[in-house]
Amino acid sequence: MKSARRVESKSASGAVTVKPVVNAIKILRYLTHTGAPERAADIARHLSINPSTCFNILRTLVAEDVVDFNALSKTYSAGLGLARLVEQFVTQGQRLQMALPPMRDLAAEFGVTVTLWRRMGTDRIVLVASESSPTDLHIDMPAGQRLPLLMGASGRLFVSRLGLSTEDMRAEFDKLRWSRPLSFETYSREVNRARRRGWATDDGYFATGVLAVAAPVTDPSDNIAFTVSAVMIRGQRDDAQIETLGEALRDLGHRLKTVLF
Repeated sequence: MKSARRVESKSASGAVTVKPVVNAIKILRYLTHTGAPERAADIARHLSINPSTCFNILRTLVAEDVVDFNALSKTYSAGLGLARLVEQFVTQGQRLQMALPPMRDLAAEFGVTVTLWRRMGTDRIVLVASESSPTDLHIDMPAGQRLPLLMGASGRLFVSRLGLSTEDMRAEFDKLRWSRPLSFETYSREVNRARRRGWATDDGYFATGVLAVAAPVTDPSDNIAFTVSAVMIRGQRDDAQIETLGEALRDLGHRLKTVLF
């Protein structure tokens, strides 16, 4: 009890403050503000904290993964654990807003409309964001659209992860209605191709005259939670250009994973 009284005090408002906690927060604020690694002695001097106390607090913060320690330079910096704590306060809506700039960049680079689809339950996806190219000709995709999980380019990605037997996949395929004839054999080949290369296409089967290319955005458990897709008029690009776009979407999917999760 004596040691507790030594580190606690009352502020003018009557609230109890715990000095080591106050010092720990000061250290975290200082490290995030400077943005550069600092030695324990320098941190203690700048913050007017007893050097031994400062060192012990830093060791505790390192153990809790909110501060990183470089053994070679004997310096401390804000750790990844601190960033993860902050990220928990970011809402899903804010995360979606953060996904828009890289989507916009890819739309402008390739002259396409880039869309972000989110899985809803076990059988649907919903369009949550769309960015069009700044060119005069683009495909408008309003948010809120819902599609069967296995439909379109995104559907080929989802079905590649579901572990369905051939019979079950055929049963689900037979429930879909396509804009132009698509055989189960062709669909199955395209699913396998999507599994191998990490992106998928739908060449006018979902929407007449529209080519879609999609890549997955996985959650921390490596399940597909979103897909990012580019849509364009059929015939605008040759196979080599479509492959370049697919690889760019695959890379964008990896980037969006760090934004959305």
